[in-house]
Amino acid sequence: MEKDYIATGHYAQIEFDKGSGRYLLKKAADESKDQSYVLYVLSQHDLSRTLLPLGAMRKTEVRKIAEERDLVNARKPDSQDICFVQDGDYAGFLENKMGVKSKKGKFIDTHGNAVGQHKGIIHYTVGQRKGLGIALGHPVYVINKNKDANTVILGSDEDLYTDRLLAEDINFVAVKSLTSTMKAAVKTRYSQKETEALLHPVDDDKILVEFKDKQRAITAGQSAVFYDGDVVIGGGTIV
Repeated sequence: MEKDYIATGHYAQIEFDKGSGRYLLKKAADESKDQSYVLYVLSQHDLSRTLLPLGAMRKTEVRKIAEERDLVNARKPDSQDICFVQDGDYAGFLENKMGVKSKKGKFIDTHGNAVGQHKGIIHYTVGQRKGLGIALGHPVYVINKNKDANTVILGSDEDLYTDRLLAEDINFVAVKSLTSTMKAAVKTRYSQKETEALLHPVDDDKILVEFKDKQRAITAGQSAVFYDGDVVIGGGTIV
């Protein structure tokens, strides 16, 4: 049976803007719990049929209501990471639950030279320094991964910084499309504060993001989400 609406516990807000005729996705009143970053993929139809009853409330208010009604999760600790990976072992989850094969491969430096062997690219994240299992006589970090070649690229902390990224699979929320350069604040990770940037349209499905200041450890596969104040302009996948 088809339903009219779905209600979720995400901390964000939805508002209909009469001027543009579009549904807007906005940050939660409690910005410390804001989850608008993960909801940018919602379409106009999705937003028109979604209810976010917690978006205008603070987490402390929600806990108080839960305690007053003696709900079992009233004092449940906040989730700090992916809720369905309880022990923080993401590689183990991918291998054991998702059937992803983890094959050994080469660590290479920024010049393409092999400098060691890794235990499988799913065990490493961009920006990682500890737990690499390799000693080169100086600090090294994961600066990129090449899935096709099964290589993990190592470099210096300085190599992790860049002033631009390309995003694809763009979903716009506050606007229908982008036809010219726009100023925005951009987040490249859920826990990151947004930073000033310019959005340059490349084609209907790609945006070049040019940051005012260089950003560290921008990672392919993560989401880049664009904001105008507390309104989500849209977002896409970093490539």
